[in-house]
Amino acid sequence: MKAITYNCYGSPDNLELREVDTPEVVDDGVLVRVRAASANPLDWHALRGEPYLVRLGGGLRRPKADRLGVDVAGHVEAVGKDVTEFRPGDEVFGGRTGAFAEFVCGVEKNFVPKPPGVPFEQAAAIAIAGCTALQALRHHGHVQPGQSVLINGAAGGVGTFAVQLAKMFGADVTGVCSTGNVELVRSLGADRVVDYTRTDFTRNGRRYDLIVDAVGNRSLRALRRALESNGTLVIVGGKKGRFLGPLMLPLKAVLVNRFVDQQLGWFIANLAKEDLAYLGELVEAGKVTSVVDRTYPLSETAEAIRHLETGHARGKTVITVESG
Repeated sequence: MKAITYNCYGSPDNLELREVDTPEVVDDGVLVRVRAASANPLDWHALRGEPYLVRLGGGLRRPKADRLGVDVAGHVEAVGKDVTEFRPGDEVFGGRTGAFAEFVCGVEKNFVPKPPGVPFEQAAAIAIAGCTALQALRHHGHVQPGQSVLINGAAGGVGTFAVQLAKMFGADVTGVCSTGNVELVRSLGADRVVDYTRTDFTRNGRRYDLIVDAVGNRSLRALRRALESNGTLVIVGGKKGRFLGPLMLPLKAVLVNRFVDQQLGWFIANLAKEDLAYLGELVEAGKVTSVVDRTYPLSETAEAIRHLETGHARGKTVITVESG
C-alpha cells in the first residue's frame, strides 16, 4: 500500500509517499481502507519534533514512528476473529495513528459507524477537532444554558465545532476570528463575532463565563481580564516554539490556577468512542457541520501540512485517498 512516511524531523519536505506493507489483521484488529483523513496541529508538531519536549517520548534525534495522521474515515476492509461490532464493507470514522495511507489498522474502540449520507471528507474531519471542542465545553468548561462563552480561534478546526456545540448547549456565543472569516463564524451560530484585527476582545470591556482558547495568542493576564471573576478558561491551543512553545500558556495557567477563584486549565483530547458516536449523531441530525477548508490528494500531503501550519486554515484540512 501507499503511505506518507518521514524518517527525520523537519519541514513537510521530509514527507515521502512510499510503498509499505499493508498492516496485518490481528484477532482484535479492524483494517480500514482509508477514503479521507484530516490534518491536525498534532501532525506538524510530530513532523518537526517541536516543542522539543515531544522528542522525549517520540525519539530524541529521529522519530521512533515514521507515520502521520490520526483522523480517518473509510470502509472496513477486514476484521479479526474477535471483532463483533464491524464487518467488511461497513463505513466508519474515528482515529488511528498512520491515517495518511491507503489502509490503517486499529481496534473496535478506534472507530464508530459513519453517518449515512455524510461524505467521507466531512466524517474524517470530526475526530480530534470535534472531541477537543466537545470535551472543552462539556467536560472541562461545564458549559450551562445562558452562559456567555467566547471561542478564540472560532474559524479553525476546533473553533468551528466549538461555536456550533456551545450554541447547541444553549450558551450565548462570541467567536473571535479574522476579517475574512466573520461571515463563516456568524453562519455557524455565533451571536456575535469579534474581528481580532480591529478589536482586542481582552480590552473591550466584556467578560465571559467560559473562554475556550484554541489559539494561544493572548497572555494569561489578558485572558483572565476577559473572564468573569469565577469564570473558566480552557486552553486547547498554543503558539509555535522550539522549546516550550504551545506548552507555555498551559503551564502558566496550571500554576496560577492554585491562587485564583477563576478556573484555569488545559487538556489533551481523548478520542473516546462515546464522544465520537455522539458527534456522529449530531452531524447526521444536521445539528453540527464539519467545515472543510481544503482537500488534497494523498500525494500532496506535504502541501496540506504547509497550509495548516500557516494558522489561517478555515475549519479542517482534509487529505483524500482514491478507492482501489
